[in-house]
Amino acid sequence: MPRRGNMIYYITVAAVFIILETAAAVMLGYNGQLQNTWIGKGLHGFMASVWGGTESVRHYFSLGQENRDLAMENYRLQLELRKHGLEARTGDMPWNDTAGRFRYIPAEILKMSNNRQHNYLIIDKGSEDGIQPMSGIITGEGTVGIVEAVSRHYAYAISFDNPDMAVSARLGRDGAAGTLVWAGTGSRDAILNEIPHHIDVEEGDTVFTSGFSAIFPPDIPLGVTGDKSLVNGSFFRIDVRLFEDFRKLRFVTVALSIDKEEIEALENE
Repeated sequence: MPRRGNMIYYITVAAVFIILETAAAVMLGYNGQLQNTWIGKGLHGFMASVWGGTESVRHYFSLGQENRDLAMENYRLQLELRKHGLEARTGDMPWNDTAGRFRYIPAEILKMSNNRQHNYLIIDKGSEDGIQPMSGIITGEGTVGIVEAVSRHYAYAISFDNPDMAVSARLGRDGAAGTLVWAGTGSRDAILNEIPHHIDVEEGDTVFTSGFSAIFPPDIPLGVTGDKSLVNGSFFRIDVRLFEDFRKLRFVTVALSIDKEEIEALENE
């Protein structure tokens, strides 16, 4: 019985202590401006911590959609730049937009190799989206690859980091044209060949797509020139540092030539 009486006593004392502490906190909150500020700050800090944690989780799970929205906005801006000074035909959906001799379709890379001699990529657009073989894949900072095979919802392309791919390129927007190929080493190292030896080439010159093919639009910036060497006394071999970092690629644009079939038919005739 004494033990039971002690237990009841301690419980009663603890309950009274809690009630008194609560009452004191309430009185401080109502009567003391300084104390009210302290209590308010404490509550706000706790609420901010909880809100910040939930917002961080929500932001983490929304990053994928935010990246897609940014990529689409980047695509629209690139398209508007290409439309500048051109009469373009525009459809209802963004991937029906055209500018000049090309039609542009935004896409996302689903799989890509970077550590092989023959690198490739797979994008999330296929024949039902209008993708065709021999279409160019580009970004605002370079040429990424060429579509080789197409299924209904996907497309397979060879990457620029591939010895089987070459791009018609020129020094500056109006300079001499040559062939840009992968150097076979780093993913951002390329070589510009077939530039005549009498052409004045300075280190740091910008290299652009020439537009001479029906695969890539003209005037896409590709990279800057580095060292040069003379080959057979006739042509320069120029090192080029590419703008595009292939290891960070995710969102791209597919360029389809509107007049490709007509030009090829004329060539065959």
